[in-house]
Amino acid sequence: MDLKNLLNKLKNGELDLETAESNIRSMGYVPVTDIAKIDVFRKHRTGIMEAILAEGKDPADVVEIAKAQVAASGRVLITRLNENHREMIEAMFNSDELEWDLHSKGVVVHNGTPAPRTGGVVAIITAGTADIDVAEEARMVAHEMGCETIAIYDVGVAGFHRLVSEMQRLKDKKPDSIVVAAGREGTLPTVVSSLMDVPVIGLPVSTGYGAGAKGEAALLSMLQSCSVLSVVNIDAGFVAGSFAARIANRVSEARKNE
Repeated sequence: MDLKNLLNKLKNGELDLETAESNIRSMGYVPVTDIAKIDVFRKHRTGIMEAILAEGKDPADVVEIAKAQVAASGRVLITRLNENHREMIEAMFNSDELEWDLHSKGVVVHNGTPAPRTGGVVAIITAGTADIDVAEEARMVAHEMGCETIAIYDVGVAGFHRLVSEMQRLKDKKPDSIVVAAGREGTLPTVVSSLMDVPVIGLPVSTGYGAGAKGEAALLSMLQSCSVLSVVNIDAGFVAGSFAARIANRVSEARKNE
């Protein structure tokens, strides 16, 4: 059913308002020449906005998709940028339209529209500094989904006292969910899960060398965790951040209804 037929059915009383709204949300997209179709209602359907994965895309295509998405929704997150992507984005957008992550591997392009605020709180923790790029992807998507984010980086189990010194701050912030990124043997998510009473998402990272170089050792370790832990794919920062924000936003909604 196309949009015109759907609206005629609504006008003629053949569809109720709720059904029409549901159908419109399921069909909506914005074409970008012949290179992309932007899913403008994804956020309304799933709670997770459509982002642009720059990896594997031509820089010019990334810019065109970003322009269309900003026009449609005011903001867009672009992940996994290389130097060519960054140069093109900086050339085509004003600096006040860009919000970069810590290492400029991800960016939000916007027209002044602020990110939503839901009241959800997500903590992002890394075992090592080498895990930060993947963790920042998780942090940025959680922020774009409306959550306050708390970043605690480089507190792996090789120096356990570093985590201990951050635990009180972490508890004081009262996160609704926690993403823990770790490479090598991937121990940290299990430890954090054993110390906190909120959902923890293990994010295995392809850092380290030898048997752990591709993140497989970290993934298998997290899957075998003896504390309660959810685990996403290797380097899946977007997925981890989205899942954590979904949890946090639902918890925040429940708090408001108490």
